[in-house]
Amino acid sequence: MTSRSLTRMTPETFDRVLAVGLTVLLAVVLGVAGWNDRHEGIAATEYLKGVAQLVACMSLWFRRRRAVAVAVFCTLLSIPEQVIALPFATYAVALFVEDRRRVFAIVVPISIVWARPWDYTTTGDLIATALLALAPALYGLYTASRRRLIAALAERAERAEREQELRSEQARSEERARLAGEMHDVVTHRVSLMVLQAGALRTRTSDDETREGLEDLRLVGCQALEELRNLVTILRTEDRFGSARTAEPTELDLSRLVAESRAAGVAVELDVVDGPPVASPVVVRTAYRIVQESLTNVHKHAPGARVDVRVRHADGWLRVTVLNTAPTGPYEISFAGEGTGLTGLRQRVEMVDGALRAGPTGDGGFEVAADLPLGLPAGEAATGAAAAGAK
Repeated sequence: MTSRSLTRMTPETFDRVLAVGLTVLLAVVLGVAGWNDRHEGIAATEYLKGVAQLVACMSLWFRRRRAVAVAVFCTLLSIPEQVIALPFATYAVALFVEDRRRVFAIVVPISIVWARPWDYTTTGDLIATALLALAPALYGLYTASRRRLIAALAERAERAEREQELRSEQARSEERARLAGEMHDVVTHRVSLMVLQAGALRTRTSDDETREGLEDLRLVGCQALEELRNLVTILRTEDRFGSARTAEPTELDLSRLVAESRAAGVAVELDVVDGPPVASPVVVRTAYRIVQESLTNVHKHAPGARVDVRVRHADGWLRVTVLNTAPTGPYEISFAGEGTGLTGLRQRVEMVDGALRAGPTGDGGFEVAADLPLGLPAGEAATGAAAAGAK
């Protein structure tokens, strides 16, 4: 039998091969010894001892499932004469019984009985014989410990692999969230400006063909915004929103954003006290996104409204307020249902330990106000940079 076939052998099959092989080998030895002594006569008790040896060897068939019972059975058969199967039985007890105290409580008395102290006159001979039964048990304890160690290392490796897969999946989810946030913050704003400009040109032109083309352009833009909103909803998770931009400015500059809205026909006033504030890149990006999202909502939901953008900074805090009046014109952009822009802004503001308030005003307008810390704690700089795009 080759070593490869042994490695493929199941544990139960190995026990059966061991029991049968040891029994056959012992039967051959006993048969040869009996043949050599056939002329001298063999007592009946010797035949009984031989049968006991063979029965003890065959009991090893069950050593894996009934290790303690097999060891006790071999011990009882060892009272008339030592059976050679008992060291194999004590090895099985040490290997397959998990409680070590129980192993020693079983193996030590069995080893003493197997040593047959009533047949020895010297303590040295008794100890040496007892160790013959105890040594396999000690080796069984070592093998069991080694197997448990290998199993623990394998489990740890599997757990590490699962954790690596989870981290990879989390990284992919965060990347999807960053892409979703960037599309919502940038693309939606640009497309809404395009739709507004198409609607404004449509009302100013007198050529029917041009007006029809601008109307088609406006409708296509509205459809693109709706599809983009659905895509962002799919990509976003409930608790994480992101932005793909990583290079952040440290000075809040809203002039270009305001100019784009003015070019689209929205009356926007920008009021910045004491010049553009200088803050951490995370806070600057958050403030910029607040104004951008607020202006986008005005484009979509408050046509004809006037907008005041106010920026104040004092005592380590930055306050950004976007206030619009009640709409006075027809709606150029319509959505089925509500978007997730304000939810994303609230998530973004909470990540920098700020506060966001948004709600309607008494005169039919809408106000978005945010208080942001100008700087992040030093310990949060690294995590803040990674969370800068989170909405």
